[in-house]
Amino acid sequence: MTTDQNFQTRESLQQMNFLCSMNLRDELLREHSKRQTTMLVQWISNDQRRFAELMELFLRDEYRVVQRAAWVLGDCARLNPQLVSGHLMNIVDNLFRSDLHDAVKRNTVRILKDIEIPEDCQGKAAEICFRFLASPEEAIAVKAFSTQVLFKLSKQHPDLKPELRLLIEQQMPHASVGFRSCGSKILKALNKRVQA
Repeated sequence: MTTDQNFQTRESLQQMNFLCSMNLRDELLREHSKRQTTMLVQWISNDQRRFAELMELFLRDEYRVVQRAAWVLGDCARLNPQLVSGHLMNIVDNLFRSDLHDAVKRNTVRILKDIEIPEDCQGKAAEICFRFLASPEEAIAVKAFSTQVLFKLSKQHPDLKPELRLLIEQQMPHASVGFRSCGSKILKALNKRVQA
């Protein structure tokens, strides 16, 4: 075995030992970066027990841990949507808290945008997304993701379309460029579906 191979083997063993003994909360607090988030997503992988640990931190810890867990949660949900299914009602219910950081709302609503929302969560998801969309204080990304969630839900529940159209149209004149772009696309799609 060459020196390089010995080094790589030793490094791999150290990384495996680290991953086996990792404290998720400590790692969330250690560093807030894409690299750290990617490493934690890989550590969780398809492991339901590890994902449940992440969910516990996301739902019940102090704000900095919750904020950082939200990023990991969002990436985990995009890579392994089946991990979220047993936790989705808790994730949606969490959005109704008044003390949430914008990063938590943004990452959570993005999850709702990216996954199939089960029937039993659709009503609450629509309610909170309408609330975010109607709020003048809400962050642009949260509003944009909310419009996408609502548009997706309106395909199954056409009665949502008039309120969605009205809220988007009301905000377009004074909205940011990002929201106007998203809103225009959704209005165009809503109008196509009306004409079809």
